[in-house]
Amino acid sequence: MNAITGIPQGIDLRAEIDRLRKERNAVILGHYYQKPEIQDLSDFVGDSLELSRKAAETDADVIAFCGVRFMAETAKILSPEKIVVLPDMDAGCSLEDSCPPAQFKAFREAHPDHIALSYINCSAEVKALSDIIVTSSSAEKILAQIPKEQKIIFGPDKHLGGYLKRKLGRDMLLWPGVCIVHEAFSETELLKLKAQHPGAPVAAHPECPPHIVDHADYIGSTSGILEFSRTMPGDTLIVATEPHIIHQMQKAVPEKTFIGAPGADGNCNCNICPYMALNTMEKLYLALRDLQPRIEMEEGLRLAARKSLDRMLEMASGTVGQGDLGAR
Repeated sequence: MNAITGIPQGIDLRAEIDRLRKERNAVILGHYYQKPEIQDLSDFVGDSLELSRKAAETDADVIAFCGVRFMAETAKILSPEKIVVLPDMDAGCSLEDSCPPAQFKAFREAHPDHIALSYINCSAEVKALSDIIVTSSSAEKILAQIPKEQKIIFGPDKHLGGYLKRKLGRDMLLWPGVCIVHEAFSETELLKLKAQHPGAPVAAHPECPPHIVDHADYIGSTSGILEFSRTMPGDTLIVATEPHIIHQMQKAVPEKTFIGAPGADGNCNCNICPYMALNTMEKLYLALRDLQPRIEMEEGLRLAARKSLDRMLEMASGTVGQGDLGAR
């Protein structure tokens, strides 16, 4: 017996996870940024909202969300009748951490003539304080429906907000949050990599800072980047987002070469999300066995957060082929 985890020595984790999946009538969700072994055993692999919507459509009693806490909360918001477990409750998000609900509430109150558009990478409490939730693939469509004269707060990602400001010419008040993963890419190292692979396009997530996005040939959500990797004409792609998405690219188009954009040290190791990495096969097994740690949410908070999510779906559910709100 493993004294730390309570897992018997020599256990076949994959077989036990499959057994518990059946016994618990569970659906396992794996985000694109999870380790390959977790992606490969998941019932669904995708972006955060896409996964929560798919799980809501199943008859599963249990959702095991291999992602981070705000994603599991979103699954609970959409599927209150289901048990939602997260393998490691410490799997947080730097964007969520950058936007404490009390501070966001005070910021909103200081700007009463603004509506709040919040990126889905935030807590349930911030969702409840927001008017409309957006994803990286739905934000443009939603902004196009908001009158130009309407003042907007955009949070918590200043880079996504800044990208939208520059592209659409919208004057928005930006909350100063960043994703530590996308913040870590190095422009100098990216330019060296481009020189080594002349003609290879760069695909970047809009959570990247401007000095990375400005060098990108394609800018979009994780799902959008995956689709670009399938349809691009060349055979080599430089990928400026969390490098575990490359596992899905290699499965989809094994004849192509995918290179993770480097960090300041010249490799992409610093761009592996430390929060996503907290989820392991062992923790997933324990979560299914014990149905813990479990996402719990007060109903009033859930309904308030659901309102801003529903508003997004009303405004952007017609999006097709643009990532996590589109047809797959």
